[in-house]
Amino acid sequence: MLQAIFHAWEHHLASVTKDRVVRPFEWGLDWIPENGHVPGAAPANVMGDWVSGVMADTDAFFTPPPTDRYTLRGADDGDVLTFPSALVTPHETNNTVYCRYFPATVRLKPDATRRTDGPPEGGRQGNHRPRAAVLVLPQWNADPGGHVGLCRLLAWSGLSALRLSLPYHDQRMPPELRRADYIVSANIARTVQVCRQAVLDARRAIAWLALQGYDRIGILGTSLGSCLSLLTTAHEPLIKAQALNHISPHFADVVWRGLSTRHVREGLDGHIDLNLLRTLWKPISPRWYLERLRDRRTLLVYARYDLTFPVDLSRDLVQAFGDLHVPHEVAVLPCGHYSTGKAPFKFWDGWILTRFLKRALLGSA
Repeated sequence: MLQAIFHAWEHHLASVTKDRVVRPFEWGLDWIPENGHVPGAAPANVMGDWVSGVMADTDAFFTPPPTDRYTLRGADDGDVLTFPSALVTPHETNNTVYCRYFPATVRLKPDATRRTDGPPEGGRQGNHRPRAAVLVLPQWNADPGGHVGLCRLLAWSGLSALRLSLPYHDQRMPPELRRADYIVSANIARTVQVCRQAVLDARRAIAWLALQGYDRIGILGTSLGSCLSLLTTAHEPLIKAQALNHISPHFADVVWRGLSTRHVREGLDGHIDLNLLRTLWKPISPRWYLERLRDRRTLLVYARYDLTFPVDLSRDLVQAFGDLHVPHEVAVLPCGHYSTGKAPFKFWDGWILTRFLKRALLGSA
């Protein structure tokens, strides 16, 4: 009975959005290096050869060159960090990364708080607790306010938070879009490259946190942000802990079966099957990076009645962590994907995520 109730609620919440667009299937060969094109080869073979090369050296694929072009400025509702993306796309507005910075606060007495940003005098930690920060990657199509409340909760808990706007979201969205369609779509190569861009952006954001003196850095991602967070953790040694909120081992399976991506599946149908799609989206699928996570702390969160990240996929990823003996913790929410963002479940979820990161990065709960 509970499953039927939550599934009906999930369908209702998903139906509120009326601006989903079915975009045509494209291989997206213009998004991969020209030297990977074999004259006369079938597009699927060109893509397959390129993916094989990527998987042979994912560190090269997901490592951005360093930059010092960071700008932090005050705004009406918090500080804003900007810097150039390491991947230049055809849309100029998407090539600048925007983050909102929420420095940690420490409670002095019941009616006062103070900011704890800025390194200790002389840049040394002394007797201070390690300076901890969390990079936050929201879900696909999150609006500019998405996860801001969670960032404030992290800051109130002693963990500075840096919320990153994903590619083609918020200020990064070109005028022809109403939704962030270019990061997940029926364009095969573009989806890989734009998800890669998100990882490159995340690593540059983490580099900025390290420059500020943070020595205990975690990452928190939800839905698409969860997938991108795991890819980032697998390639970024500065990350000590990751909290992954809604999970799946395979990117393709979520798009193929999920409630939120039915319009993307409609564009794929008749052009590609699931097995080939799973192969071509291998670089952005968490399953292939679990061996790289043995020295990190991981929290896996999924929802029992999820139709967007089907629950059997979430359990498959948990099983894969267990089979490989990769350290992890698991939390199961008694709700669905969309309903995670509704009371009381959003408070429960926020408490689970914050408690884990506080324990992992500060040694307290």
